[in-house]
Amino acid sequence: MQSHFPLIIIGGGPIGMACAIEAQKNNIDYVILEKGCLVNSLYHYPVNMTFFSTSERLEIGNVPFVSNNPKPTRNEALEYYRRVAQTYQLNTHLFEEVLKIEKAAAVGPRFVVHTSKATYTSNYIIIATGFYDIPYLLNIPGENLSKVTHYYKDPHFYAFQDVVVVGAMNSAVDAALETFRKGARVTMVIRGGKIGSRVKYWVRPDIENRIKEGSIKAYFHATLKEIREHEVDINTPEGVVTIKNDWVIAATGYQPNLKFLEDIGIELSKDEVRAPTINPDTHETNVAGVYLAGVVCGGMNTHRLFIENSREHAVLILKDIATKQKTA
Repeated sequence: MQSHFPLIIIGGGPIGMACAIEAQKNNIDYVILEKGCLVNSLYHYPVNMTFFSTSERLEIGNVPFVSNNPKPTRNEALEYYRRVAQTYQLNTHLFEEVLKIEKAAAVGPRFVVHTSKATYTSNYIIIATGFYDIPYLLNIPGENLSKVTHYYKDPHFYAFQDVVVVGAMNSAVDAALETFRKGARVTMVIRGGKIGSRVKYWVRPDIENRIKEGSIKAYFHATLKEIREHEVDINTPEGVVTIKNDWVIAATGYQPNLKFLEDIGIELSKDEVRAPTINPDTHETNVAGVYLAGVVCGGMNTHRLFIENSREHAVLILKDIATKQKTA
């Protein structure tokens, strides 16, 4: 098995794939290392999820994305990116997690990359790992119970059950509406005073009307206090409320694995955003030879970048790597 690649791309999502396509265009040998399945984050989206972006904004590699509707679904995206990978015959190692990156000796390849299956050397590394790795925890008693999930998938599972949904953004609203329509008795626990400002415009009237008519119960300015096997406690402005409960869907959002970046030596800003240090023209970090692409560039500001406005990162990065290889 080949153990040296001039370029290693960490993350087999759309942006990692876009980087691989650009590497092919520049005749740079590469491998994508993906800890899960192809476009792993998209695979873990809810089965009925609809993208906010239109299909042409999700295209990579000049491969047309044809969707049945203006807003493509998760299943359409999975099929599209699989076909892109097949079209370009991308060199991808699936279910191979990168565990550690070390700087190599002064002579020869710059980096040694240790994975769950092998060890590689490389001169350049692109990290395109997204932000779907680590959920924000509630940090309350009972959160470790098996009835609690941070990754909602299929509404049928919750039919005719008492379900609490924590959150007020797109994931929480989708979970609340979909489980309600499968017969679940849904209660939303919302920290603020209204549904989130970034909720998809065609979904907002639906959730607001369901709350208004009482089909979905919502506690605003509220937090979950404790989770037990058959009930939960909710902190509300009127005091603690205890309700029956079978399942808790904690749609509290996710964060990138910034510790992984720090362990490599990448500097993060000192403010709450913790944005990685990158050259905006090349996306190279303060660690020479290590580049960032996609959502991970935004640090904790995970809503600033998405596929449609970070596809261009691939072009910038590979242009810089190709130039450096020619002058090396």
